[in-house]
Amino acid sequence: MATKDGSAIPMIPGAQALLRVFEEENVDVFFGYPGGSVIPIYDALHDAERVRGILPRHEQGAAHAADGYARVTGKVGVCMATSGPGACNLVTGLATAYMDSIPMVAITGQVKTHLVGIDSFQEADTTGITIPITKHNYLIKDPHEIERFPDIMREAFYLARSGRPGPVLVDIPFDVSAGPVPWVERNIEALDGFESTPVPDAADIDRAADMIEAAERPVMMIGGGVIHAAAHEEIIELAEKCNIAVVHTLMAKGAFPESHELSMGMPGMHGMVYASYALQHSDLMIVIGARFDDRITGDLSRFAPDASVIHIDIDPAEIDKVREAQVGIAADARIATRELVQAVKARDGGEWEQHLQQFKQEHALGYTDDDELVAPQLVVEKLYEVTEGRAIVTTEVGQNQMWAAQYYPLEEPRRWCTSGGLGTMGYGHPAAIGAQVGRPDDLVVDIAGDGSIQMCMQELTTGVIEDLPYKIIILNNSYLGMVRQWQDMFFERRYSGVDLTGNPDFVRLAEAHGAVGLRCKDRDKIVETLEQAMAVDDRPVMVDFAVAEEENVFPFIPAGKSYENLMEYPMAEDD
Repeated sequence: MATKDGSAIPMIPGAQALLRVFEEENVDVFFGYPGGSVIPIYDALHDAERVRGILPRHEQGAAHAADGYARVTGKVGVCMATSGPGACNLVTGLATAYMDSIPMVAITGQVKTHLVGIDSFQEADTTGITIPITKHNYLIKDPHEIERFPDIMREAFYLARSGRPGPVLVDIPFDVSAGPVPWVERNIEALDGFESTPVPDAADIDRAADMIEAAERPVMMIGGGVIHAAAHEEIIELAEKCNIAVVHTLMAKGAFPESHELSMGMPGMHGMVYASYALQHSDLMIVIGARFDDRITGDLSRFAPDASVIHIDIDPAEIDKVREAQVGIAADARIATRELVQAVKARDGGEWEQHLQQFKQEHALGYTDDDELVAPQLVVEKLYEVTEGRAIVTTEVGQNQMWAAQYYPLEEPRRWCTSGGLGTMGYGHPAAIGAQVGRPDDLVVDIAGDGSIQMCMQELTTGVIEDLPYKIIILNNSYLGMVRQWQDMFFERRYSGVDLTGNPDFVRLAEAHGAVGLRCKDRDKIVETLEQAMAVDDRPVMVDFAVAEEENVFPFIPAGKSYENLMEYPMAEDD
């Protein structure tokens, strides 16, 4: 092969080309599990100076760690697995990242090109399997794809982080990573034209500004797109200029300071009563980087019936998909919000805003705190106090996730990692590993349940070997709590398949991995135990809190219902 000027294009092993692209993309670490089909890549890694691989104990852990790394750094997370079972074990993590729009590049090995499609040993149709759960994927098999290998890798990173972010997978046969590929220099202009960012229409911005100025009961709902676009400062500016109450989705926690007077918290199934009330009774919803998730809307036919909608989203497919927008703006959230701030006239707060503040005080979160049972909500509240609200919080999925969202307020973005769209049990622990690797100087805490933590608890070994001082706070109620809650409320307390009485001894389990294990059963020892955990700075700490076994998460809007069906904590009026 030759360039346009006739000079020969250098040929290098595919594995070296891959690592060179990693260096171009400032990838200093990836999370991967080796196997036969990726041995050439790991062989090249042995001599790499600027890239290192972290070895998880399961490929799902690699995917979730890359996800957590991406969420807290804003960079593209990278994971790797071998062909067949290794690639298949990435699927849950890819689906998690896809649902939450997290930028990731997954590298999978594949059998040699001439063996693809004949059911070879450890062969799987990785690209076919992952088409529905990736933003894009590639199989480097045909000669023209091999010739473009470095550029395909660059495209993968570009696609992962541009527009609406998401995971991109590249499937690389053994002979491609081991054999020669042309090395071509990076062409920035070609990449910039690959996926263009839509620009806000000036007329739509003006219409949106007019709607805000005319509204009597406006509410802003922000989603994860605000964090991806780094639009949090513009959101604060718009809210303060126009005195607009702000609610955030689960994915946008931290994108608007939760201590701010205009913050109404998280709405929806287990959101704050006052946040759901604000949406339900608004006459204008300004929705930025959010997608009208069913956990927020409930019964669509009864959701915010009097509200007009301004919807700003980078993905035009989201506009009008669930709720019709009177003004739909397909654009980057930061750019569009900045233009809206400039276009809109200042608006004073009035009767609506005063009413919301009063309603917020009257319907605060509540739970029963007695001397005998440790309330899980109390543990999270004390965790917030001990850490002064400065932790990066990852969560598992279930009741622990909702209590974390309710009782650990955040003031800034990229301090929250949770599986929102897919609801993946086992996510929080490996995500904490990725978060700690990405931000080594920050305190990282995984708020977990005793069921969910067992999905990926083998990753304690990874945390110990890497000297990662993250903390795991287990709210141990001896149940699969959220399923038990539904059986309690809707299935006549017919508990089936949710009893976790046979849980392992989590303290001894932590110690067996080389981590620190702590246990607390006394409400008066919560702070002392947490402080002891925070003092450890050279390895993971797993803290087992024995909490009330049948505590339920409130507020609660049952699935498919509406705000009118909202249930507050039964004892809230007496607290």
